[in-house]
Amino acid sequence: METFFLLCAAVLILCIFSNKISNKLGVPSLLIFMLLGMLFGSDGIFKIDFADFAVAEDICTAALVFIMFYGGYSTNWKHARPAAPRALLLSTVGVIMTAGLVSLCCHFLLKFPFAESFLIGSVVSCTDAAAVFSIFRSKNLNLAGDLAPLLEIESGSNDPVAYMLTVIALTIMEGKAVSSLGVVIILELSVGIAVGVLVGIIAPRIIRKFRFYAGGFDSIFMIAVAMVSYALAVVLDGNGFLSVYLTGIIMGNTKMKNKADIIHFLDNITTLAQMAAFFLLGLLSFPSQMIGFLPNTLIIILFLTLVARPLAVFLLTGKKYSIREKIFISWAGLRGASSIIFAIFATVSGIYKGEYVFHIVFGLAILSVAVQGTLLPAVAEKLNLIDNNNDVLTTFNDYQDDASMNLMQIHINEGHGWQNQLIRDVNLPEGSLAMLIRRQDETIIPKGDTRILAGDEVVLNVPAYESVNDIELREITIDKDHPWNGCRIEDLDLEDHVLVAMIKREDRNIIPKGQTKIQEGDVVVVYN
Repeated sequence: METFFLLCAAVLILCIFSNKISNKLGVPSLLIFMLLGMLFGSDGIFKIDFADFAVAEDICTAALVFIMFYGGYSTNWKHARPAAPRALLLSTVGVIMTAGLVSLCCHFLLKFPFAESFLIGSVVSCTDAAAVFSIFRSKNLNLAGDLAPLLEIESGSNDPVAYMLTVIALTIMEGKAVSSLGVVIILELSVGIAVGVLVGIIAPRIIRKFRFYAGGFDSIFMIAVAMVSYALAVVLDGNGFLSVYLTGIIMGNTKMKNKADIIHFLDNITTLAQMAAFFLLGLLSFPSQMIGFLPNTLIIILFLTLVARPLAVFLLTGKKYSIREKIFISWAGLRGASSIIFAIFATVSGIYKGEYVFHIVFGLAILSVAVQGTLLPAVAEKLNLIDNNNDVLTTFNDYQDDASMNLMQIHINEGHGWQNQLIRDVNLPEGSLAMLIRRQDETIIPKGDTRILAGDEVVLNVPAYESVNDIELREITIDKDHPWNGCRIEDLDLEDHVLVAMIKREDRNIIPKGQTKIQEGDVVVVYN
């Protein structure tokens, strides 16, 4: 046991340090994790003999459950919703089209039997959420328009369809009647959706009712929620991957206390799951055997990347996206852990008796992450699709909570209590720091003897707000039809124990008085 612990610790430390190397080289860290696994494996330096596909499937499935749950939980639906229709079209019809086209390539070009061709097409038809999320975050890839949410939703939601296609392929290979699969597919989808939505609605209510967010128990509760969502759907013959993804989206976009800590916890768990899954997949591989399948692998990935994926993208994204955007969407269809896990599922099913599917799919995933993943930022820049006015992190729910600073901007009006005061003489909130002063076209880094003048914008770094005693802050956006539009604070008919704490107006935060008038476009922060 001690040797096992030392080995696990060594692997984790190597994965952590290799992440630094991957950032310098511009290579996705997930590829490094996989290569480390190959280094430890039977054909590597350390010669660890591991060929238990069943154990690998269980561990990688568990990792994929948490990756998909976090993918849903971290998706900011408000920012992602405009891209959702096209993304869901790609993750359903697009996956089916890709599987069909790759199957035709394997059958007619490579002369594989039809059943095996369809199996290969099925397992490589989905893009990999772990790879897409990881590259977008680590490279801070600020894409124009809604390209980022489109690709995030697609990669996070297409695994269930690819899984069902894999089941259909195995059913065909087993010789069972395909006519009954329609009912099975409808049942899987219906149960997966129902369980995912049900768990996603009930779980936040449990957290609010029992208030066990103190001590981090709410974060641990999230692990149980992901497990329940997946397992309950599978037990009821539903699609567990679809269920856990829907649960993540619903919970991630529901108002809950302590969300920042929950997201940081899930981020760490998912990072560990990615390390474990990609390392284990590398450990399971046999590079010496993959070399023999390399010509077929190259043909399939070239067809997939240059023909099948672009054809699906160009047909399904319509006129909303330009030619340049469609080319980028096509290139961003990364294959990774999901495809390999589905290939393992086929191998341990007992139905498929061959071995080349796993080796082909594994080699294809390595090439996809290595080439497409590494070149993704360069392709985006070459196609002029980088927009630094967009922040890719805003498409994730932890954008606000993940910031290392909580900034507050105060406008100094004529007669303000801070006017003509030195920074050191101003009574700042405890734990706050004056970061900078904007004065007309000048930006000043303040010191203790810096004097504040009328018209200045003072930016403070203030401690994060923590809710206690059930006190909550909520935001109300004022549109032209809102009853508060044009009203003064003193004229509002507010409930007992309700106070307007702040008004966000364009780039200013206003501490309201009774005479302050609310305007269209304001965001009114209400204190309960």
